[in-house]
Amino acid sequence: MLVEIDGSIYEGGGAIFRNSLALSAATQRPVKVFRIRAKRSKPGLRPQHLMVAKALTRMTLGKATGLAIGSQEVIFYPQRVLGGSYVLDIGTAGSITLLLQAILPAAVFASSKVKLKVIGGTDVPMAPPVDYFHHVFLPALRDMGVIVHLKLLRRGHYPKGGGICEVEVDPVNVLAPILRLERGEITRVSGVAHAVRLPKHVVERIASSAEDALRRHGIEGVEIKRDYRPNRGHLGPGAGIVLWAIDDLGNVLGADALGKRGKPSEQVGREAAEKLIKEIQSGCPVDRHLGDMLIPYMAMASGRSEIRVSCLTLHTLSNIAVAEKILGVSFSVSGREGAPATIAVEGAAIRRS
Repeated sequence: MLVEIDGSIYEGGGAIFRNSLALSAATQRPVKVFRIRAKRSKPGLRPQHLMVAKALTRMTLGKATGLAIGSQEVIFYPQRVLGGSYVLDIGTAGSITLLLQAILPAAVFASSKVKLKVIGGTDVPMAPPVDYFHHVFLPALRDMGVIVHLKLLRRGHYPKGGGICEVEVDPVNVLAPILRLERGEITRVSGVAHAVRLPKHVVERIASSAEDALRRHGIEGVEIKRDYRPNRGHLGPGAGIVLWAIDDLGNVLGADALGKRGKPSEQVGREAAEKLIKEIQSGCPVDRHLGDMLIPYMAMASGRSEIRVSCLTLHTLSNIAVAEKILGVSFSVSGREGAPATIAVEGAAIRRS
């Protein structure tokens, strides 16, 4: 039976399309997504969304209609998920991590190991930076039994892109549930500050300002790696920072900030530090961005998952709506949008075919 998803619900952005196709591919349940990105200034598919659809169609030996820039309706008929090696070139500075968010739910149930070489943006606005993906999101997936290896070969920033990541995914037969309700004591804060094709003092100023801001809140011993890349084949300049805090229960909270022309380096570091401090002060074990990223996996897992998030976002609510529609699960949400919330679900126990 064809599941119909209205792409205009909640924030009405690309996440609804990506998650619909991701869960469709993982479960081999066909979907029709209409009014795609209806609330964006340029509705319909953009190059990065088109790449998601084409990649999943290829990986699942599927069929799809409506695959064109600007299309606001796509029908997707997946079959089984195939392992193997794939090169995915977004062709723009479209986010590599957003593409991976759509690919990974299917790849974890592939017939064999999946190897990806993805070309696009690694550190771009409105998307998780690659270092957040690596140090915050992937450890959470490990708790659910999923092993993903990610190697950053080259950074890519808006507008030129050109970043390169290599990813390997070891498939599983079934996902374990995740339980993150309690926050422990913060034992370590780490991070990566980077600057590409910019003066070396940029990365030092970003990292030092983050360290100073954290120190003013009583957080000592912060370890921030300086990743300075003067050229090394990168297409354009860019800078940013990702910070993460680890507690004694193994929870990881993350925060980030990007540089841009006219934005002082000190502001970039301070912004990321203040975001992380806010996450720590929430007392929750799951940050606002990790919360929405975990929803598809919680819905597919075998058993009851339950998490406490620092902020219930529209992204999280839209991901819940899509998962409920495609998988037939029922989430319980205790909390309101914009505030801390507890999210629970009895997963659909999806298994590798």
